[in-house]
Amino acid sequence: MKFIKRLLILAMICTILGVGTIFGFYLYVKPELPDVATLKNVELQTPMQVFSADGKLISQFGEKRRIPLALDDIPPQMINAVIATEDSRYYDHPGIDPIGIARAAFVVATSGSAKQGASTITQQLARNFFLSNEKKIMRKIKEIFIAIHIEQLLSKEEILELYLNKIYLGYRSYGVGAAAQVYFGKEVSQLTLSEIAIIAGLPKAPSTMNPIYSMDRATTRRNVVLGRMFAEGYITQAELDQARSEPILARYHGAEIELNAPYFAERARAWMVERYGEDAYTSGMRIYTTVDPKLQRAAQTAAVNNLLSYDQRHGFRGAVATLWKPEQTAWTTDKVIEHLNKQPSYGELQAAVVMATSGKSAQVLTNDGEQHTIEWSGMKWARKFMTDTRQGPAPKTAADILAAGQQIWVQQKDQQWVLSQVPDANTAFVAVSPQNGAVKAMVGGFNFVHSKFNRATQSIRQVGSSIKPFIYSAALEKGMTLATLVNDAPINRWDKSMGTAWRPKNSPPTYNGPTRLRLGLAQSKNVMAVRVLQNVGLDDTISYLTRFGFKREDLPRAEAIALGAGSLTPLEMAQGFSVFANGGYYVEPYFIERVEDPYGNLVYQANPNIVCNNDCQREQQQAGNNIAASRAVLNDIAISEQELGDTGSAIESDQQQTRYAPQVISEQNAFLVREMLESNIWGGGDWRHGSGWNGTGWRGQVLKRRDVGGKTGTTNGSKDAWYSGFGPNIVATSWVGFDDHSRELGKAAWNNNLDKKQISGGEAGAKTAQPAWVTFMETALEDVPVQRKQLPSDIVKVRIDRDTGKLSNRNDYTSMFEYFEKGTEPTEQVGEGSSDGIFESDSSDELF
Repeated sequence: MKFIKRLLILAMICTILGVGTIFGFYLYVKPELPDVATLKNVELQTPMQVFSADGKLISQFGEKRRIPLALDDIPPQMINAVIATEDSRYYDHPGIDPIGIARAAFVVATSGSAKQGASTITQQLARNFFLSNEKKIMRKIKEIFIAIHIEQLLSKEEILELYLNKIYLGYRSYGVGAAAQVYFGKEVSQLTLSEIAIIAGLPKAPSTMNPIYSMDRATTRRNVVLGRMFAEGYITQAELDQARSEPILARYHGAEIELNAPYFAERARAWMVERYGEDAYTSGMRIYTTVDPKLQRAAQTAAVNNLLSYDQRHGFRGAVATLWKPEQTAWTTDKVIEHLNKQPSYGELQAAVVMATSGKSAQVLTNDGEQHTIEWSGMKWARKFMTDTRQGPAPKTAADILAAGQQIWVQQKDQQWVLSQVPDANTAFVAVSPQNGAVKAMVGGFNFVHSKFNRATQSIRQVGSSIKPFIYSAALEKGMTLATLVNDAPINRWDKSMGTAWRPKNSPPTYNGPTRLRLGLAQSKNVMAVRVLQNVGLDDTISYLTRFGFKREDLPRAEAIALGAGSLTPLEMAQGFSVFANGGYYVEPYFIERVEDPYGNLVYQANPNIVCNNDCQREQQQAGNNIAASRAVLNDIAISEQELGDTGSAIESDQQQTRYAPQVISEQNAFLVREMLESNIWGGGDWRHGSGWNGTGWRGQVLKRRDVGGKTGTTNGSKDAWYSGFGPNIVATSWVGFDDHSRELGKAAWNNNLDKKQISGGEAGAKTAQPAWVTFMETALEDVPVQRKQLPSDIVKVRIDRDTGKLSNRNDYTSMFEYFEKGTEPTEQVGEGSSDGIFESDSSDELF
């Protein structure tokens, strides 16, 4: 009896000491315990996502992949699997499991270290939100107290929901929703029982038990989870057997990118970080850009294929590497595949290894283990590259080009495999809406993985003859007309400051004497552009060019500006051409349409300046938005590269005031420049009587529509090739050149039929850049009806003599109709006859 009494006293003392110890620990760690009430309003870190204008995913940024789910959206068997495996007494404990703690305490007492945990789901949640993973006793004590607090604050369902969305499950996936996508490419509701068991087993060791890292470990762990589910009564024996026998089909699934627009995505990322800081990466914000998927795909295909065509014209630079030589033992297939899997891929270009050559074909192996045949039609282009201006002789057999053991680049075209190579030159392409400046498509280079430098917005290059339309626009404002004669003759002038003679020349160096302004721009006559600039005045011309958004510091104060000495980005060129396309209004390019938070609430909305249509003209006039005021505002405009795309404001109210684009040139001036740009493609004259002529952009005639126009541009030494132009509601600029400014685009000997005489030719805007523009426009305008010419008010059509630009009353090939701003039409008659009836109000498209 005395023994029992002493035992009870000892037990009471131990209980008091235990409770006192726990209370003492609580008082000791209390100042360090976090405020678990924050879990009530926790915002799970989710990646920032970038979308096209119509909601197609372009990219996502952030270290953590997470797809937050409500508990009701998570399959019951996923919940059961996690509870059975991680915490079978979850619904019965207050946040800690005494049995588990006793077991862990025994391990500590016998081993001296915390080798085994007894964490409940609530404790794991506490650790994930507030603590580290270090195995220390003090951390475990804090975890216990935090878990008890959490259970007092949240319901079991709320705890489960947070846990299933927070837990790390390997490969940067957090939560069961992200894990389902990463490992199986499915939504969590689509998972099989076997797949559910795999994910439910990952919390124990997510980095080593996932099916990508180790299929054996993942299979073993899956079976353990299924066994626990069966033991707890969540599944039947039949379900257990079926799930265990199911093969595991898992691989890494990246974000389901629906549109390839990496330069757009990077632009959006930088914009978001600048605006919202580093927290943007985990904000879950959804950025909707201005990109049009159809136009983006068209631009990507057109620009890259055009660049590859240019590159192939200049010859084959040889294999990337030689893995074995003819006298050496060939690598095994497995070794080749292992090597290829380490190589990058650039869009459609895949790394491959030549396994054998025979006659006019070659066998190559790609990283998927498949052997493919490159037929002669896919490699006969591969003359040896010598220099940018010289290529070797045409090859005769595959052995002249390739050898077994060489690593090369290949691509699949029209169901055929062809030899390719990563180009040395690069490209840029940008398309914008002239109505509001929305950037609809952008290609910043050959491949974003190859180079992240965005040449569309960051590369400031000399523009060549692409600047001429802006100079001619200045001339029209000074009183010149499309019929004004300018002497197309060589210029030879001594430059005192340089001590040399300045002799600008046409390209090609042919001269026609007095030539109408329309023809001079369409055929890109250099000496005429210089004389036009001289007529306007250098300082007045530079000031005039700033109306289009060009920065004064990029425009040299020299008459060579008429030949393209100024330097601009492709985006700035498209921005400038938009003024002609939209009737004279300056619109600022922008990239971001709106930003939403993870719950769909609008946090940013772009408010671009838009071109005023007929319905708004009265409102615009009442606001005093006239041409003179616009010119004053834009006289020395300097739109920095950082500012472009930031056309908008934070959402402060449900409505934003409409911003109308300022008119910087008259509607009549814009119309007349468009006429000259259309002639760049369609030319003019009368071909039946030998007076027909083509503009430098004649390749655009394949579009078979008269509502397009543009201008070529080629710099000295052909270092830059440009084409900028417009179609209905779209303006696009194409550029090709080397990042290395010392390289020239050169010339090539090229003929698709190698049995015929070689054809040589220098690279230029029309040959090198315009094909991409034409290919893009074929897609961009395929469903767009041809627009009839709309004459602005005060534009008249007059019959003139082709040679002199004077009035004519002859209705034959010597005359033509020309457009004039009313009051500038010629008054002098050529030859004899009456000029009655020369004014026309007809808007016929056929002027020539």
